[in-house]
Amino acid sequence: MGVSSPSSADSSLDFLEIRREIEAVLEGFLTEKADAAIAACLPGDVALLMRDFVSSGGKRIRPLLCVIGWYAAEGRGDTGPVIRAAASLEMSHASALVHDDIMDASDTRRGQPTVHRAVAARHADRLDAEEFGRNVAILIGDVAFAWSAEMLHNAGLATDRLVAALRVVDRMRTGVGYGQYLDLLAQGRPTEDCEAALKIVRHKTALYTCESPLHLGAALAGAEARHFAALTAYAVPLGEAFQLRDDLLGVFGEVETTGKPCLDDLRSGKHTVLLALALRRGDPGQRTALELLVGNPALAEDDAALVRGILTTTGARDEVEHMIGVRREQAQRALDEAGFPPIATDALRRIAELATERKS
Repeated sequence: MGVSSPSSADSSLDFLEIRREIEAVLEGFLTEKADAAIAACLPGDVALLMRDFVSSGGKRIRPLLCVIGWYAAEGRGDTGPVIRAAASLEMSHASALVHDDIMDASDTRRGQPTVHRAVAARHADRLDAEEFGRNVAILIGDVAFAWSAEMLHNAGLATDRLVAALRVVDRMRTGVGYGQYLDLLAQGRPTEDCEAALKIVRHKTALYTCESPLHLGAALAGAEARHFAALTAYAVPLGEAFQLRDDLLGVFGEVETTGKPCLDDLRSGKHTVLLALALRRGDPGQRTALELLVGNPALAEDDAALVRGILTTTGARDEVEHMIGVRREQAQRALDEAGFPPIATDALRRIAELATERKS
């Protein structure tokens, strides 16, 4: 299995086909895990719950960037191992999301109950259903993390490419862990410190969502130092723009489109650039309102509307939109100097637009 290399007459990658390939790998892997568990008289629902979660949606941006990174570093030959390695990123991401939803006490993800809520509902007859749901979801996230490593090791990579890939993945896992820790430290205590918010963005998203997947794909192609440097120049501003868009959607998005309530970030008191700007620019009354309302786990929609109004009238919302545009342009300019093959440059330009103009 692998994406066919485009002919010289076709200078663009088919994103939809790449996603189909990724999803086929994930579906096959999780089905095999469920079947193997049942055959061994073990609960098959661990793999089935993860399969349901993975198949419920998602942009597949990380595995897609991995494949594009392979093309950017002038990858040649069979793309099957690349697709399988890219799919391991989605499994790793699923593990992180399951754990994130527990830490954020989120009820829904992609329009469906989060894993801990789904498990609790399935075992509603238990007196400890909610605690049981959280505990089982932690275990499922841990198993998915182990499976992501298994998928990478069994992707069919040459030994030297696997070693190079593991260096990238190890750095990615450590970086996102620190990013999540910084996020938790700041949660519930938002301040005017935009740089602190951007530091979280760089560690939790720019490295994890954009740079590492691109570097992984490049490593699979036997990339040189110049490839990694050029990909970083593109990925860091794009990753920041991606998260800034996510922060806007977390407050102003429509639940029908995002699949997640637009109260979660406000209730948890997530420290974002959006909120930091509003606190910096607001008058004393606006700052007091933000300090009282943001971080209240029982925040009602009426109060959330008041917060949104402050985020808008202070100009914070417009400033974040401007920051997204600036970073998108930085990423696009980086491509002008990168010297990637045209097929990769075209794909990365499309990704920059999709990632920053998205509605979900």
